[in-house]
Parts: sequence; structure tokens; C-alpha cells
Amino acid sequence: MNLQLNNKTALVTGSTAGIGLATARKLLEEGAQVIITGRTEDRIQSVIQQLKTELPNAVVRGVAVDFSQKNTIDSLLEAVPEVDILVNNAGIFGPKAFADIPDEDWFRFFEVNVMSGIRLARHYFPAMIANGWGRILFISSESALQIPEEMIHYGMTKTAQLAVARGLAELTKGTAVTVNAVLPGPTASEGVQDFVADMAKHQQKDREQVEREFFQNARPTSLLQRFASTDEVANMIVYLSSPLASATNGSAVRVDGGVVKAIV
Repeated sequence: MNLQLNNKTALVTGSTAGIGLATARKLLEEGAQVIITGRTEDRIQSVIQQLKTELPNAVVRGVAVDFSQKNTIDSLLEAVPEVDILVNNAGIFGPKAFADIPDEDWFRFFEVNVMSGIRLARHYFPAMIANGWGRILFISSESALQIPEEMIHYGMTKTAQLAVARGLAELTKGTAVTVNAVLPGPTASEGVQDFVADMAKHQQKDREQVEREFFQNARPTSLLQRFASTDEVANMIVYLSSPLASATNGSAVRVDGGVVKAIV
């Protein structure tokens, strides 16, 4: 399928690993020009080299950004003043008992997971409207709908992303600009794989057993009963980034492996 992304420019945040990297790669495969972001210049250059080795004709560049720091986001906006597609993927997560989450963690999670996307959308959205076309995607989570008891602060930020995405979509009426949220379920990203490996080591179990027990105990409603691959999630993100998804707007699209049981 031709997703009609030739010559479109896409910014994918948090894209040196995991879902972000898989999304950047698939956008490049579809002919888009892609800007990736990461925490360090060395990591960015390593990923760019990897992508150009896989896709010799790829047009890709990168900007180092710490999304907890507004000044580095401002620098990104100066370096990349306009894009056709914005994929707000950058985010942090980590389990912690509710009573042990200090104010600083609540603010840090909100700053990185929510405010980073708000700042970028606030900058790029007006030009998309003026240009007559654009795509903004917030990469949320099934945790936005089923708040995990072990990461309430994380779930709160994912729910906030849904509100922002829907509200921004309301401002696109009658245009060819769309704003959507994507809700991945448990996904085998680099961070999740490290988390599972650490759990396996701590519990003196093999990784496969820990994964099975995770779905039995923590996500029993999963129909997939395994971690989704990053490519499985990226496929949906890239489709929603394309002109072919013109009738999907203001939506929270689930790629959750059936974890969420609600039908709406």
C-alpha cells in the first residue's frame, strides 16, 4: 500500500529506540523525510548511521533534546521550524507505590510526557492549518484508560494526552489537519525489555516465565497474551500519519492487544 508520504516531513520525538525508532524507520520506508530526537548527539548519530545503512536513500537528521528542559525544546523548534507530521512519542515511565511518589516525580512525569507534546503542537499546529494539511499524533497508552496501580503518575499523564489530542482536534473542523492519540498496550520496547530482564534476574526466573506471569497477573485481559512488537505499533502510527487516514480525527486508536475490554 502506498501511504502517499513522499516529500512529507515528520518529526518523531523519543526516536532513538523502541516505538519511536520503529516509527521513524517506517516513515522513511514510505518516503517521508524524518527528524529524530534523542538525549545525546552520539546516540542520534549512531541511529542515523543505522537507518542510512538499512535505507540508503533515507533523508534523516537528528536533534538532541532533553524533554524535561524547556530550553532544549525551544532549540529544537528553532532547528526545525515547520513539519507536516508531528509524532509526540517521547515519554518516561517507572513503577512506584503511590504513597512513595513525591511531588517532584508528579511534576517531572507531567513535564516530559504531557508538556513536551503541548509545546511542540502549539508551535507546529498553526502552520499546519495555514498550509492546509498536517498530522499530529500523541502516543498515549492503554494505561490512560486502565490506570496501573503501580504507576498512577504515569497513567495520569497518558490520560492527559487524550484530553489534549481531542481538544486540539476540535480546532481542525473543516480542514485537512488531523489530531489523534494512539494507545499501545504492553510493548516490547527497549525500556520494557530491560524492565522484564531486571525482574527476571531479581526473581531468579527466565524472561519467558516473567512475561507469562505479567499477562496472567498484571494484564489478564490481554487477548494477545504477549508483548506487541514495536513494529506492530508503528504500523498504526504511520498509517494515521498518512493522507489515507483523512477521516480519522479526534480519535483514541488502540493498539493494545485487546487489554482494554470496553468497546467504546
